[in-house]
Amino acid sequence: MTIEFETPKPIAQIQFVLKTVAQEMMRSQSRHFDENEHEIPFSYIEFMHTAMKSTGGGSLTPKDDKPKEGAEKRPPIGYQTLAAQIEMLAWGDVGFYLITPGGGLGAAAVQAAGSPEQRAKFLARFAGEKPTFAAMCMTEAGAGSDTSAIRTRAVLDEAAQEWVINGEKIFVTGGDKSFTEYEQFGKGFIVVWASIDPTAGRAGMRAFVVESGTKGVSIVKLEHKLGIRASDTAVISLVDVRVPYDNILGNATVEKTTTGFKGAMATFDATRPLVAASGIGVARAALESLKEKLTEQGVEIRYGLPRNKLTSIERDVIDMEIQLRSAWLLVLKAVWMADNKKSNALESSMSKVRAGDIVTKITQKAVEIMGPLGYSREFLFEKWFRDAKITDIYEGTGQINRLVVARHILGYSGKELR
Repeated sequence: MTIEFETPKPIAQIQFVLKTVAQEMMRSQSRHFDENEHEIPFSYIEFMHTAMKSTGGGSLTPKDDKPKEGAEKRPPIGYQTLAAQIEMLAWGDVGFYLITPGGGLGAAAVQAAGSPEQRAKFLARFAGEKPTFAAMCMTEAGAGSDTSAIRTRAVLDEAAQEWVINGEKIFVTGGDKSFTEYEQFGKGFIVVWASIDPTAGRAGMRAFVVESGTKGVSIVKLEHKLGIRASDTAVISLVDVRVPYDNILGNATVEKTTTGFKGAMATFDATRPLVAASGIGVARAALESLKEKLTEQGVEIRYGLPRNKLTSIERDVIDMEIQLRSAWLLVLKAVWMADNKKSNALESSMSKVRAGDIVTKITQKAVEIMGPLGYSREFLFEKWFRDAKITDIYEGTGQINRLVVARHILGYSGKELR
């Protein structure tokens, strides 16, 4: 048995194509859309939708790895491919990556917690004629990391066989594009997490698919942010919102289990390594650009020498490269486990913790080494520094993921280790 560390050929081919997109369509427009927040780059969105359709996919979601009849059987690489795609797109511009058409977290929630019929119904639209988006609505003003504090409620109207939802969600990534009915976009949806039984705690939590244009839903506010400004982040109000009975993801019966909560966590187990991959893309962009600028100034990194014979800058750059590589290897392990249907809750959170840590350190160090030029808007170093921090915040903060890691390693429950 041999172990190979080379990038699989299908992934390498996709990376080659996406690098051109990242350089020509993303990096070249980074500054404009950073300084013109909430302006929508329709040309990029339409191009990416057409490109993804032409390659047989309609969104940034793992493809079915089952070989065609008669074809040679190969290891599954769906999530590994997706991680490589995301890393490259984030290398171009992480805000642009977040507005690449497709399902995003909304589709991931349907994939993780929905029935086969629901997956067929809601995920097929991403391969339609128009770019289509989906978003997940979980965070509330009083319920961030503590999902048991969610106050949004869903009540069943048995006569109408509809769920009636009331509440407000904040920090919804892609919420505007997923719900607002833009002429250029297809019919998207948001996945709203709500309680069907407040007395049941997390056991009563369920996700509901709310399609764009549904009455009672309104985009209250679009946030002005430190980074990822090309991506919209919305506050969404839900007042007497009615959705069909079949739009609930999971069982509508409340039992003494945390099935609904586990549906949410299954979503994050799949997507946290992908968030980590996006942060690594930002870190790589900053590090590669730093090395290019140093080379232009005649500073070459001398590898293979003892640390005491290296300059301070050489030691910093080599340390940054080590951090970047170690974080990427953690991501690869987590997505390999996802591809092979192995439980990856521990590895998923570990990869997210590590990536959130190193991307902030690498981008900050790049700004420091560049000095005034790193702090100015002449180059993108200060932008990468601002874009970096979100990796450590969304889809589970660094603190929460450290708790998850500690609980898994030490064998403690959530109640035992807070």
